[in-house]
Amino acid sequence: MAVTKTWDIVAMDSAPTEGSLSDVVKTIHWNCTGTETVGSGESAVTYNSYSYGCVGLAAADSSSFTDFASITKTNAIAWAQAALGADQVTAIETGLEDKITEQKTPSIETKTLPWT
Repeated sequence: MAVTKTWDIVAMDSAPTEGSLSDVVKTIHWNCTGTETVGSGESAVTYNSYSYGCVGLAAADSSSFTDFASITKTNAIAWAQAALGADQVTAIETGLEDKITEQKTPSIETKTLPWT
């Protein structure tokens, strides 16, 4: 089964004023979660991985400005991903998949000490 990736917004930092604009979002704090369930029923195992970060936004453009109260989660996710860039978004999502693969098939194991 494929890893499901979910982007979320944790917080947005804003400047009280910028030129003639009010409550201008300057930084978006994001979280991306990867989830994969292997198996079904009582034997199903769900693996999770997380990535968190923040990204600064470019200067506000008054011609396309969205009032703070009108910003949707979808808007904020799109802005954060655009500011990160497609390559970084792909790297974050690939990293989530890699973490889940490591959980399913660990490359390092902790062994019981031979003298205990």
